[in-house]
Amino acid sequence: MSLHGQTKGTKFEQMSAMLAQGEANGTMMYYALARLAKEQGLDDVAADFIEAANQEAVHAGFYATLNGKVPQDFWPMVRGVMAAETSGETAVKGMADKFRAAGLTEAADEMEIFAKQEGHHGVVLKKILEKYKPELLKVEDKTIYVCACCGYEYIGDLDAEPETFVCPICGQPKKVFRLRA
Repeated sequence: MSLHGQTKGTKFEQMSAMLAQGEANGTMMYYALARLAKEQGLDDVAADFIEAANQEAVHAGFYATLNGKVPQDFWPMVRGVMAAETSGETAVKGMADKFRAAGLTEAADEMEIFAKQEGHHGVVLKKILEKYKPELLKVEDKTIYVCACCGYEYIGDLDAEPETFVCPICGQPKKVFRLRA
């Protein structure tokens, strides 16, 4: 039996959403603490923080699943995320260039690594889709909306979604989506 959506529409929905967000924030906090500990030569402490961050990420995914935040038929979402990750490489590289121009060279160097990782995520997701759902890669004659914030691609009639629809990656409202040219 799947846990998917078990709290959606119940008295536990808001609580599960708050727990998912808290755990996601905890993931970020622990990774930041790990980075700071590592900078101070506390590699053992950093390792403990990373372990906690990984666990917090699992917890966030659990609560998000309970609330049905990701559709049970997740393949179309994987396709949209693939596009965001692929375009994310260029976007993060552009931000790195701005950081470099502002004299934040060390941060820019690391962001360039992140940019390559984003692009790699897109490649991995494409390979997964090619193996399991190749039909989702065929988008000729399909209506595609792109999130102006993160590059997530929504295929289909976005107008059919409720006004409460938000980008599954960055949480922006559907009004930020633009029809892909």
